[in-house]
Amino acid sequence: MKKQAFFLQRINDHVQYLSKIKATLTRGGDFQGTHCQDCALGHWLYGKGAQEIKTLGKDAHQLFEQLIEPHEKFHEASQRALAHFQAGDELAQYRAMTDMHQLSNHLIRMLLALDRSALKHGQLA
Repeated sequence: MKKQAFFLQRINDHVQYLSKIKATLTRGGDFQGTHCQDCALGHWLYGKGAQEIKTLGKDAHQLFEQLIEPHEKFHEASQRALAHFQAGDELAQYRAMTDMHQLSNHLIRMLLALDRSALKHGQLA
């Protein structure tokens, strides 16, 4: 995990996913989302992330563990938004999009905290 800007890259992965969902919801794309384990961030979270995060100490490990649930809920909210979009239920779509954006902001804050933790432990330059 000693890559420069590692967690900033994970944020970018997440933002790219969010952008694809938003494009579909505004009729500018056809991305239908993925399961939470199949997106770029999910590959790391459910793959080698748990092992890699151990090098950053207890606080980072706790932050990492706290990423799982909001990440899953983000994917659930994006699937709800897409389903409501397909059904033409604009109000429900916007409610799901609000949930999606709130969860996205939370995930980004947590990834930034992980980035600060990594810098503190000298893991990232």
